[in-house]
Amino acid sequence: MTTKLSPETDGDPLLAYRDQEFLDSDDARPLRIVAEYLAPMRAFREQQVRDTIVFFGSARIRPDGPLGRYYTEARALARAITEWSMAVDGPAHRRIVCSGGGPGIMEAANRGARDAGGRTIGLNIGLPREQRPNPYITPGLSFEFHYFFMRKLWFAQIAKALIVFPGGFGTMDELWEMMTLSQTGKMPKNTLILIYGRKYWNDVLNLKGMVRWGTINQNEYDLLQYADTVDEAFEVIRSGLEKYHMEVDPFLQAY
Repeated sequence: MTTKLSPETDGDPLLAYRDQEFLDSDDARPLRIVAEYLAPMRAFREQQVRDTIVFFGSARIRPDGPLGRYYTEARALARAITEWSMAVDGPAHRRIVCSGGGPGIMEAANRGARDAGGRTIGLNIGLPREQRPNPYITPGLSFEFHYFFMRKLWFAQIAKALIVFPGGFGTMDELWEMMTLSQTGKMPKNTLILIYGRKYWNDVLNLKGMVRWGTINQNEYDLLQYADTVDEAFEVIRSGLEKYHMEVDPFLQAY
C-alpha cells in the first residue's frame, strides 16, 4: 500500500480524516453514517430546534396539476400550524415544519411555514430525479443525506406529529416505517400520525382488511387519524399537541 503524503507538511503522511479517497471508501462507511447523524444534531442545537411537525407526500404533486388541491392544502396547513406554534411560544423553536426538502408536497409544507414567517427544515436525499432542495427551506436547516435510514431517523427522532399527504413509493416507505415504529413503541410516546385525504388513501390502502384478517388489531389501526380538510387536520394536530406535547422532552432540552 502506498502511503499518501500531505502537501502541507513536507512529506508527512496525510491525516486519515483529511484523506478524501479514504473517506469515500467502503472502509469509512461507518464514519459517513455517523456524520449524517451528528451534522443535523449540531445544526438543531445551534438553531435551538426542539421538535418538529413532519410532512410527507409526493414530489410529483404540483399546484396546477390534477392533485393540485393537496399542494394548496399542505401549504395552508403548514402555515396554520406555524402561526399557531409561534403564537404559543414566540419565536418558533418548537413544532417546526419539516419535510423531505424536495418539490411537490414537501415544497408546499416548507413554503407554508415560510409564509407564516417561521423557520422550516428540509431533509433532502440525493436521487436520480425529482429530489432537489426547494427554495423555501431556512438557511442552515437544509440537509443532504445519502442514507435513507439515517434520513428517516431524523424524521422520527424529534417529531411530535407526522402528516401524510398522498404519495407514491417514497411516501409509502416513510408511512410504513413510522407506523411500525409507533406500533412497536420505538417512536417518541404519543407521536401523532395523521393521514390526509381519505379518498386517495382508501383507494390505495386497505388497512381495515388487515384488521379483518388479524394481521393487525384495532388498537394498532387506531394509531392513525384521518382528515380531509385543512381545518379538520389543524384541529387534530393542535388538540393532540396541546394534550401530549406542550412540554419539551428532557432529551430535546440537551439540544
